[in-house]
Amino acid sequence: MDSSVLLDKFEKLLASTETWVHLHIFTWSAATQAALFAIAAIVAYLVHRHFAPHVNRLAGQGQVLTKSAEKLQPLIFPLTAALLVWTGFAAMAQAEQPTEMLRVAGNLLAAWVVIRLLSSFLRQSTWTPAIATIVWIVAALAILGWLDPLRGLLDAAAFQAGDLRVSALGLINGILLLAAFLILSQVLVRLTDDRMRAMSGVTPAARVLLVKLLRIVFITLAVVVALTSVGIDLSAVAIFSGAVGIGVGFGLQKVISNLFSGILLLLDRSLKPGDVIEVGDAYGWIDKMGARYITVATRDGKEYLIPNEDIITQQVINWSHSNKAVRIKIGLGISYGSDVRKAMELMVQAAGDHTRVLKDPEHDPQVRLTEFADSSVNLELRVWVLDPEKGMVNIASDIRLAIWDLFHEEGIEFPFPQHDVHVASASGLEAVLEKYLKDR
Repeated sequence: MDSSVLLDKFEKLLASTETWVHLHIFTWSAATQAALFAIAAIVAYLVHRHFAPHVNRLAGQGQVLTKSAEKLQPLIFPLTAALLVWTGFAAMAQAEQPTEMLRVAGNLLAAWVVIRLLSSFLRQSTWTPAIATIVWIVAALAILGWLDPLRGLLDAAAFQAGDLRVSALGLINGILLLAAFLILSQVLVRLTDDRMRAMSGVTPAARVLLVKLLRIVFITLAVVVALTSVGIDLSAVAIFSGAVGIGVGFGLQKVISNLFSGILLLLDRSLKPGDVIEVGDAYGWIDKMGARYITVATRDGKEYLIPNEDIITQQVINWSHSNKAVRIKIGLGISYGSDVRKAMELMVQAAGDHTRVLKDPEHDPQVRLTEFADSSVNLELRVWVLDPEKGMVNIASDIRLAIWDLFHEEGIEFPFPQHDVHVASASGLEAVLEKYLKDR
């Protein structure tokens, strides 16, 4: 292609660009929109600078206020700027002036607010990039003016069966509404849970039960709203609910059993978060009571996830059901030549010196003589503690070590197995010894 032709095309492109800039950029309406946007940004910055310290002061004044402050503080600037920009957009539109720049800025700020708002309420940060991508795509479509045509195209992509019409747009709206309601329900349940934690009159079991019921109600409402938005008639769904319910019941038998077992556990108040329990080989405290299982945390860092149905059907030892005081038995033996009464006094002294051992009249450390064994006098020390969740083996070890030190100071001896051998005849031994000496 001739260079003169290329130069001519470039000059035409430059001229058209210059014309577009003069018509759309270097105009009073564009300057007015830019000024309104600058004013909105400055005012939003001043509002953020003024209110951010007041919002931060809410932190530390309770768990609910602290979490609210953490979520509100990042929203002050973009939310204020978006409100001011859209106010300017409405004023310019009312005056029949161009509003393209304000519309673009308003859509970008709205996307920023939505991303900040959703990411602050979602604990799983892995969802944040996906949500941000979707929001920015929607904002870009709105800026380019493609959002309404795309909505019409998605609405046209539909199938109909009788009176039931389901479109791609309806499915997307249903999914978005379901996600929005689930996020909202998660936030409301979390706020309710935090509020009840601060109320001393609400037991942990009642709190967990109410949170479970609220979660079930919110999820049910979310599903109903989503199905309605798609265009599905719920009365038509009810026709198939019986057969579907039977199939789902067989398929989710264990899940449903665990769900109702968990509700039953909360209603009869046999277990609650914080209880120290023993189920089979699992010993620890209840950290969480979920819809399907309870979490039992141990001192060695393990977490046992025990299905609620197993808690109902198996034997469970609750060390702190009605009273957190737990008795520990520590047995040991002393030699027959030792002073038994002195040994018992030293054992009580060793237990009394430990900070976790109760020392009130009802729970004083006591020692009992349990048995006269073959080579020892067996004693048993009985002590009470109020914090079994801190461990039982460790306190028994501490007391045994203290007893060891006191016994050695006072001359109390621990027995060890001894056997006396009586030789009836030494003739065989003498022959063996004589042979051994010859071999040397």
